[in-house]
Amino acid sequence: MPPPRKKSKGPLVAGVVIAVVVLGIAAVGIAIATSKRKSVNDSAYSGYSSYSYTYETTTTTETTTTTTTTSSTKSTSTSSTKAGPKAVIALGDNPIHAGGLGAFNIDGCALPGMNYSPAGQDQFLRAALPCIEAMWKPSFQKANLPYQPVELVMVTSQITNTCGSMGPDRTAMYCDGTIYWTPNHYASEQGSSNPNHPGKYLGQLAHEYGHHIQWLSGILRASSQAQYEKGGWDTDAGLDLNRRKELQATCFGGMTLAPLSHGAVPGDVISVALTDAGNRGDYPIYPNRDHGAPERNAAWVNHGFENNETSACNTWLASAADVS
Repeated sequence: MPPPRKKSKGPLVAGVVIAVVVLGIAAVGIAIATSKRKSVNDSAYSGYSSYSYTYETTTTTETTTTTTTTSSTKSTSTSSTKAGPKAVIALGDNPIHAGGLGAFNIDGCALPGMNYSPAGQDQFLRAALPCIEAMWKPSFQKANLPYQPVELVMVTSQITNTCGSMGPDRTAMYCDGTIYWTPNHYASEQGSSNPNHPGKYLGQLAHEYGHHIQWLSGILRASSQAQYEKGGWDTDAGLDLNRRKELQATCFGGMTLAPLSHGAVPGDVISVALTDAGNRGDYPIYPNRDHGAPERNAAWVNHGFENNETSACNTWLASAADVS
């Protein structure tokens, strides 16, 4: 009898190819899922600012190669990152807490007369920001940390930014290098025991700039990652981290006021700014204790003002009682 016919391997090969393709698609899907952006939300109820900080759960470094040819000489340079200072994603051991860093003295700060309209607040705050920038930039250079000026946006209607949405009736928000200021809210935030005064606006600006210091140094990203790992900002551990973050911004705000108190602005403006900061925080009517009690805000703003040292504002190493 003739030998049996050999079976074709075509179906087997096709099956292997299909399996490889399916596995490849699955791998791509898993990679996309693991690199998906996740967001950690802060409370929008009490005290000063609240925001979400978005970060990548996986990190990918891209390498760009540039080839330049001139006559018979070819040179190739490869770079994965830009040169220059880099933010450090760390909390208590962040370089911003090094000794000898603080807000430097300046010769003066020409603030205009205060007009409580949105345009007047905008003019006042924009006049104060260059003074604040000049005081803080040298410390970032000494710590080898990146620096860029903060942006200021007046919010008079509902807006959406990279941190979420906000309306003109809430407190200011800091988000990714920008202070979103709500002039109508602050103009209406007054009474017999809380009259309108330029000091309130300067103090609030100093606190929001404290968040800018945290953002530039890498603290904001580190705190958001820590909250994520603890199960979210609204867990007990997450709220503790949030209070440390907010109270540090309050302390940095006190440091910002310190050089201005040496004749750069009137003394009553500084006094009201410090008092106003000490009247803010977690009152019983607020549903979450995420900014620290008013007495803790008062303690930290005065601590920063009196010491003018970033190491004195290291709330990440403070006891739980000091950030309650």
